[in-house]
Amino acid sequence: MRHRPLLVLTTTLTVSALALTACGSRDAKGGSGDSGGKTTVVIGLDAPLTGDLSALGQGIKNSSELAVKTANRTEEVKGVTFKLQALDDQGQAGSGQQNATKLVGDSDVLGVVGPLNSHVGQSMQKVFGTAHLVQVSPANTAPQLTQGPDWQTGDKKRLFDTYFRTATTDAVQGPYAARYLYDKKKFRKAYIIDDKKTYGAGLAGTFTDEFKKLGGKVVGTDHVNPEDRDFSAVATKVATSRADFVYIGSEYPTAAPLSAQIKKAGGTMPAIGGDALYSAEYIKLHKKKSEGDMATSVGAPLETLDTAKTFVRNYREAGYKLPYEAYGGYSYDSAWAIVQAVKAVVQKNDGKLPDDHEKAREQVVEAMQDVKFDGVTGQVSFDKYGDTTNKQLSVYEVKGGKHVPVQTGTFRGN
Repeated sequence: MRHRPLLVLTTTLTVSALALTACGSRDAKGGSGDSGGKTTVVIGLDAPLTGDLSALGQGIKNSSELAVKTANRTEEVKGVTFKLQALDDQGQAGSGQQNATKLVGDSDVLGVVGPLNSHVGQSMQKVFGTAHLVQVSPANTAPQLTQGPDWQTGDKKRLFDTYFRTATTDAVQGPYAARYLYDKKKFRKAYIIDDKKTYGAGLAGTFTDEFKKLGGKVVGTDHVNPEDRDFSAVATKVATSRADFVYIGSEYPTAAPLSAQIKKAGGTMPAIGGDALYSAEYIKLHKKKSEGDMATSVGAPLETLDTAKTFVRNYREAGYKLPYEAYGGYSYDSAWAIVQAVKAVVQKNDGKLPDDHEKAREQVVEAMQDVKFDGVTGQVSFDKYGDTTNKQLSVYEVKGGKHVPVQTGTFRGN
């Protein structure tokens, strides 16, 4: 999906040969002051911090903030203090593009974490690409963002070398779900619904292709408006379709009431979707009728990973009011990837960042391609398209009012 940095460099007065100096242009316009003799690097973030998807957005923000605090506490980059500046896109492409323009317009910006939504990420890519400004999304899953519009025909083409992501794509998420339902659940008849958005339609498409390839039958299809909440007409059609399940390519604010209304109309089949349904908010909105519904999500459950134990503990101890949600670990790793790219640039330039901010941006992009570290979600690195090399996925089923993992693995293709 899915299913979302600003950098301020300041001149420091120090005789230390190891001190980091600011971009020269910073001095001319006054800069932002120093922080105890250190360069201040502000990592910006774009996500839906308000609105229907704010639970996911706030989890992204909090987790990225935790990475920034950790980098400062451990002095990950000597001479640098990191800060986070979060911008709200409300899940809207127009707002995301405006935020991207705002960040690009500030010559201090060297990188961006986010966004959550694939259609928002798509609206930001060209803005960042033109400015040579690196972007790392913890949640975008639409394959075309990294591999171009013709990726399904095998004509994969990277359009923006500035775009990276730590979450795997719907090119594997959809088929992974299809194989689980066909092979493990023995489901043979599907009803497919999507919201016509980049994420929802794309995920439903890759799921459908694989399900049919396996021998499954699609007994009905429909589209819904993600702004609606009354789906009674579609719900009745699904309930009487005799499908084994309904696959919903959308996000939890749409999928939860749709699934609830299908059950109210007499349908007994479970609703299944992607990572944008893997949220406690889905269960809350469903009004206690979500038992048996399923969702796939990127990666393995954080609670099962040794690499995530410190993150989970530190997040809890930080006292955040909202949970880290589905993309918490990926958000931390996205922010940490930017920290590592900045660190590489500093090391390349003998302990300082380039005076020219455009050169600094270009070098951060170059460094990001080679970033590799053991992160919260496992090993973090990127392939030639900017996609994560971590292809793990999980299936969750609602049991006892919670999303319970029922399978974790890696999609191997045909």
